[in-house]
Amino acid sequence: MEKPMQLLVLILNKKECLEELLDVLIDAGVKGATVIESTGMARIVGEDTRSLFGSIRMLVDPDLESNRTVLMAVDEHLVEKVRFTVNELLGGLDKPDTAVLFGLPITFFDGKVSKE
Repeated sequence: MEKPMQLLVLILNKKECLEELLDVLIDAGVKGATVIESTGMARIVGEDTRSLFGSIRMLVDPDLESNRTVLMAVDEHLVEKVRFTVNELLGGLDKPDTAVLFGLPITFFDGKVSKE
């Protein structure tokens, strides 16, 4: 029987912490992750790009409101360690505009990940 796994999804608003976060996740036992540039719905709906100011803001800093979504498939025994590591590095997920982390059970995992 395969070991139970979870998909951990981290929506990171503190983009400046991404590289250090990936380093500490590797140290915590995470073998790989996928990082995607993303933007939350509240940020898009809240923008008024039809106004002159909104349009200028988007031109000057087009990724001003973006974040990073980090997807990690981890063994069940690593979940609490990853939660603690992320919370510690980011200074507490209870603070606004830091990050959101949640886990989903993985019912199957097909494919082979390169060891490189």
